[in-house]
Amino acid sequence: MPGRTRTTAKTSTTARDFTAELNFLTRALKAPSLREAAQRLPERARAENWSHEEFLVACLQREVSARESHGGEGRIRSARFPYRKSLEEFDFGHARGLKRDVIAHLGTLDFVTAKENVVFLGPPGTGKTHLAIGLAIRACQAGHRVAFATAAQWVSRLAEAHHAGRLQAELIKLGLQPARFSWWTRSATSRSRTRPPTCSSNSSPPATNEPR
Repeated sequence: MPGRTRTTAKTSTTARDFTAELNFLTRALKAPSLREAAQRLPERARAENWSHEEFLVACLQREVSARESHGGEGRIRSARFPYRKSLEEFDFGHARGLKRDVIAHLGTLDFVTAKENVVFLGPPGTGKTHLAIGLAIRACQAGHRVAFATAAQWVSRLAEAHHAGRLQAELIKLGLQPARFSWWTRSATSRSRTRPPTCSSNSSPPATNEPR
């Protein structure tokens, strides 16, 4: 019937206009996951009788989750880890003197809020770098910026800044950026290669008489 044909055409045109507007708005917001959710979830929302607020929250949750995931990956890449290791992958059987509950607590990143330092001490091959990278990746995923380097690389960076007359600026850059992590690792030698790493937490940088 003519009347029904006109209604169908109008509905189709409205749907196309809505899709175009949705694409424009989500591009302006740089929210592709929001666009995908808004296109994929309406059928489920109708089937489950979601309110408008529930539908909006579901769409926004997907966008936030996507941004957190992408942001974490970007921070991990920017940190320049030599390899990826997680706390879950750490072999506590190889480091029997290290307590699981201590590492689990460090994994909550409470020491960041408390503005404390974490230091892993032990001979080579006991997992210090693994634990440092695992914590650093956890921090990246939590939204913190991380910088990873060996002690030699940090010394070289600061020495270069000193020779260029910008040491103070470099120190400020490293020390005053909000929520900035710096993970230091160095090689060492020891007669005992079976002693597991130990962990200490301190509110100020640890003193050391070891060669720099």
